[in-house]
Amino acid sequence: MKRVHVIGAGLAGSEAAVQISKCGVEVILHEMRPKKLTPAHKTGNFAELVCSNSFRAAGLTNAVGVLKEEMRRLGSVIMESADATKIPAGGALAVDRNKFSELVTEKVKAAVAGFVEEEVTDLEEILNSGDIVVIATGPLTEGKFAEEVKKLTGGDGFYF
Repeated sequence: MKRVHVIGAGLAGSEAAVQISKCGVEVILHEMRPKKLTPAHKTGNFAELVCSNSFRAAGLTNAVGVLKEEMRRLGSVIMESADATKIPAGGALAVDRNKFSELVTEKVKAAVAGFVEEEVTDLEEILNSGDIVVIATGPLTEGKFAEEVKKLTGGDGFYF
């Protein structure tokens, strides 16, 4: 069975890595932090929330709340961590951002086979391995890697 390389340990990359691992597939998670921080990031933790600490509405009376409940029922590491670190926020699900990212990091590291703690600058090398690649980088993706992804996807840029 092929391995899966997940590039990026934000919310999407962390969740993808854990869910793929639960299926019995070997996952190698690539994350540039803590070696290389961005202007927005303050730690090397996975799924670090850099803007709001809110996941928006918590109730089941709207689509946002229903989606979170569906994620819970599917065993989401993000929702499990959010629920464990929630703080009062009225009708929203808000978290202690430090505890949240620490918990996600702990859970992801326990689930995946390996880590590469450096920035991916050569996508071609990973693609040539014959393994499956999941690109889950965020809005601060830049440089040669961003150009390679743009070329690979035929896109004219990243959209978030």
